[in-house]
Amino acid sequence: MLMRTDPFRELDRLTQQMFDGTLAHPSVMPMDAWRDGDTFHVEFDLPGVAPDSIDLDVERNVITVKAERPHRASDAQLIAAERPRGIFSRQLFLGDNLDTDHITAGYEAGVLTLQIPVAEHAKPRKITVSTGENLQAISA
Repeated sequence: MLMRTDPFRELDRLTQQMFDGTLAHPSVMPMDAWRDGDTFHVEFDLPGVAPDSIDLDVERNVITVKAERPHRASDAQLIAAERPRGIFSRQLFLGDNLDTDHITAGYEAGVLTLQIPVAEHAKPRKITVSTGENLQAISA
C-alpha cells in the first residue's frame, strides 16, 4: 500500500486528541440546554449507548450523568477508531430556582432528554398593593 506523507497530519491528529478526547479519555458528551416557559430542557448526545448503561444522580443542585459505550469485544484489526469508547461523565450545576425533585428523563434515538421544572418559589407572582387603612404585610 502506498501512502503519501503529510507532515501536518500528525499535528492535526494530536490537536484533535487534545481537544476532542482520546480512546483512554473520551471527550465530553455534547449538550444543548434551554428554557421553555416553566421547564428547563437539557439534551445530551449519546449515540451507541445502551439505555441501561446510563446513570443519572441528583445531589442537592448537581446532576451527574454517566454513560458507557463499551469497547469492541472483537480481535479484528481496526482500520479506523474515531468514535470514543469508555465511560462518559458530565455534571450540571443547577440554580436554586429549579425543582430537582421532579426531574423527568427519557432516552430515544441516542439522545438523553431531561426536563427540569422551575420551582414554585421562583415563578413570577403578583403582589396586591393596599392603600390607606387596609395596609397588609407583604408575604414572600
